Amino acid sequence: MISTAHQGRPSRIELGRRLIESGALSSDWAPSFAAVDRTAFLPDRMWPFVPAAQAKDPSVGTSARVVCIDRNEDPAAWYGYADSDLSIVTQWDDGGHRGTSPGVTPTSSSSQPTVVFQLLGALDVDQGMRVLDAGTGTGETAGLLAHRCGARGVTTIDVDASVVASARERLCAAGLYADVAVGDALAGHPANAPYDRLLCTFGVRTILAPWIQQVRPGGVIVAPYGTHYSSRDAAVHLTVGPDGTASGPFIAGVEFMKARAQRTVWPQHGDYVTEWPGPTGTAFQPDDLSDTDAEFTIALAVPGVTHTVYREDDGTRAAWFYSLTDRSWACVRWPDEYGPGVVPQHGPRRLWDGVEAALAWWHSAGRPGVTRFGLTITPEAATPWVDEPGNPLPGARWR
Repeated sequence: MISTAHQGRPSRIELGRRLIESGALSSDWAPSFAAVDRTAFLPDRMWPFVPAAQAKDPSVGTSARVVCIDRNEDPAAWYGYADSDLSIVTQWDDGGHRGTSPGVTPTSSSSQPTVVFQLLGALDVDQGMRVLDAGTGTGETAGLLAHRCGARGVTTIDVDASVVASARERLCAAGLYADVAVGDALAGHPANAPYDRLLCTFGVRTILAPWIQQVRPGGVIVAPYGTHYSSRDAAVHLTVGPDGTASGPFIAGVEFMKARAQRTVWPQHGDYVTEWPGPTGTAFQPDDLSDTDAEFTIALAVPGVTHTVYREDDGTRAAWFYSLTDRSWACVRWPDEYGPGVVPQHGPRRLWDGVEAALAWWHSAGRPGVTRFGLTITPEAATPWVDEPGNPLPGARWR
């Protein structure tokens, strides 16, 4: 049975109040929030992502983003972080990490409550619906779905057997007996299909056919979707059509751990830059490159590219762009803080030209945010669009 002992915890009551005031937690999800305690799904040792200014341990320094908290050593801090609107890493390096310091790559987590309830709200579920929760993680999202829809209709799947085992144990302890499976969530779980809803809680680079095939026509898929251009995603709300297609708008910018099979493999610089051409043009100042809406536009309009923006040792601002489909590359450097940059680029794809064209379109279209974009998936291609499906983003169409 679900425990009610936690309901009087002041920090949790405050979290619920803030979620309601922000609009993330709607009235129809409030009973599930009250019944399903995040702390029941967290391990004793965890690593909250926190702004450096909020870190409770001064020893971590001013640049820290992650702190280690152990319930056995500091229960007050542990509950304080658990009841905060922060994402919390629960596994590093696919389970290979040991010790208290952060690992290299976060690979399982408890997502930020604001984002969790935004996605659940977009899913538009109700009692009796059949739901696939792709990416079990701690099991909390499956627990919330089981409370709302009824446990017999909820299937949750994760590729990591140890993550699944822990989540199953916690769900059972809470009296929320969802069907918990080990497997590749990208392939769905056909044994329990068809589903009315599919919620993905990890970042994906493609919406694969099995998801569309396993959700009934008229059903909904909500997933964090992005490209290799950056780590930022946007949650997409897709309605499945009767013809094997799915289409819908992006509803919010988010950032999730990526599917293990779809992580970006960073290009080896030496495989690309085998000769150094002279500058082929000039470039504007790089402020737009760090704008999240501009970045999302470039990601959609210039597919198959990854990039980095940084400062060199002497303070010069620079950006590198690498194609993931061939050996094309571009480098932009701004030696004058207020002057134009210089651009050498090489290969069959003129990457900086594509980025510049995407930014020019973005400005001409009124600097649209992520919620003006959408995505249509067919068996042949994925097509980003602006405002409505009949208005494709110029130049953006991928297989």
